[in-house]
Parts: sequence; structure tokens; C-alpha cells
Amino acid sequence: MSVISHITLGTNDPSRASRFYDAVIGALGFERLHKPPGKPPAYEKGGPPTVYLYTPEDGRPATWGNGTHVAFTADSREQVRAFHEKALALGGACAGPPGPRPAYGRNYYAAYVRDPDGNKLQAVCTRG
Repeated sequence: MSVISHITLGTNDPSRASRFYDAVIGALGFERLHKPPGKPPAYEKGGPPTVYLYTPEDGRPATWGNGTHVAFTADSREQVRAFHEKALALGGACAGPPGPRPAYGRNYYAAYVRDPDGNKLQAVCTRG
């Protein structure tokens, strides 16, 4: 059981965010949940935590957190690379190319991106 129920990321363009996340975290095995029309996109990988994409309720623009990021577990290094490639192809920005990160562990392999709204995301595989 996960100790995290859900993660909410802000977006200024839910349609653009949906296209981005469909492909990018889809590469890691996440699927978009069926939601009624008008509800924000939500994704899961076999259960919680759920990733939600919301426009801010206060009407102000969505902004990213400085110093925060969400790390998604990948099953393979190939998934890490696909996550990174799809992100760049869909308007994301590289925040760290795929590769080993020996400072974090012998088998730690990761990539970092920023989504089109500036949220920082990571895919990480710790399998050798």
C-alpha cells in the first residue's frame, strides 16, 4: 500500500498537459483514468498514488515549485529513456539527460524533464 494518496500538478492548459502526460508517464506504464467530462485528467499505474493535473482554483496561473519535483519509478532504463524522449518531443525541456547517477546508488539511472508548465519530473530505475 502506498503512503501517498495523490499528487496534484498545476497546469495552465489541461489539453496540452493531457497530451504530454498521456505519452510521457504513459511510457512508464501509467494510464489515464476515465473521468466525467470537465474533470481534470488523472493517471495511475495500477493504483495510487494518483497524479492529477489541475488548473488553480484561485484563478491565478499555475506555477512550478522551485526545488520540488516528482519522481516516477521506471521498470527499466529503456523506460527512462522513452520518458525523456517523449517529454522533449512534446514540448518539455531537459533538466538532466538519461544516465547513471552513481552519487545516489550503484544502479541508479534517471532522467529529469520539465513539463510545458515548468513542473520538474524525474523517471528513475534502480535495477541493474
